[in-house]
Amino acid sequence: MSCVAIIPARGGSKRIPRKNLKPFDGVPMIVRSICTALDSQLFDQVVVSTDDEEIAGVARAHGAQVPFMRPASLADDFTSTAAVMVHALNELAAFDYACCLYATAPLLQARFLRQGFELLEQHADKSFAFSVAGFGFPVQRALTLDEHGALTSLYPEFRNTRSQDLAEAFQDAGQFYWGRSEAWLRGDVLFSPASLPVILPRHLVQDIDTLEDWKRAEYLYVALKAGGELQ
Repeated sequence: MSCVAIIPARGGSKRIPRKNLKPFDGVPMIVRSICTALDSQLFDQVVVSTDDEEIAGVARAHGAQVPFMRPASLADDFTSTAAVMVHALNELAAFDYACCLYATAPLLQARFLRQGFELLEQHADKSFAFSVAGFGFPVQRALTLDEHGALTSLYPEFRNTRSQDLAEAFQDAGQFYWGRSEAWLRGDVLFSPASLPVILPRHLVQDIDTLEDWKRAEYLYVALKAGGELQ
C-alpha cells in the first residue's frame, strides 16, 4: 500500500502571524510535524502544501517535498482542509492512502499515526481515521451566556442528569486525518460514521489557534519531555 503525508501550511495565518515558521523549542513549528512524519516510516512521500516560498524552503531543508505551490485561491481564511487535500492529490501521483497532518501539532507522536493507519486498513468499509480526545467535562452540562450576560444551560434538558449517565463526547484533536485517497477525492464527510477514532489521552492534545494555545502547548511539551512521554 502506498501512503502520502500532506502537511497544509499556508503563509497567511492571522491569529498567530507566521505560526508555521514560529520557533517552537528552537525550530520552526512545521519542522516538528515533518520530522514526526519522516520518523514514522509510514510514508512514501511527505509533502508540504503551501503558497509561501519561505515555508517551502524550510520544508525542503528538513526533508519534505514541495512538488507544487498552492494557488492563492486555496490559501485564504475560508479554504477547507478537504479542498487542500483534493488539490494536493490531484497534483501528485496516485496513492492508496493520504494522511493530512497539521503543521502546528508539536505533540504528535508516530505511534498514533501508525495506530490510525492500521485501524483504517483493517476496516475496508470506512473512509477515514483521525485523532480525537475526550472532553474533560460532559458537554451536555455546558454553560453559555444569555443576552444579559447571565449564565444559562446550553442543554437544559440535561441540567439535572448525573454526569455518569451522560454519553461520552469527543473533540477533534487537530493532529492528523488518515483517509483513503479515493474518499478524499470523492468528498466523503470527515465528521460522520465514515470515520474511525484514534482516541488520544487528553494531556497529549493541544490544538494551536491562539497565543494562549501556543503557551499551553509549550508547557505541555516541556512536561511531556521531562516525563519521558515525548521524544
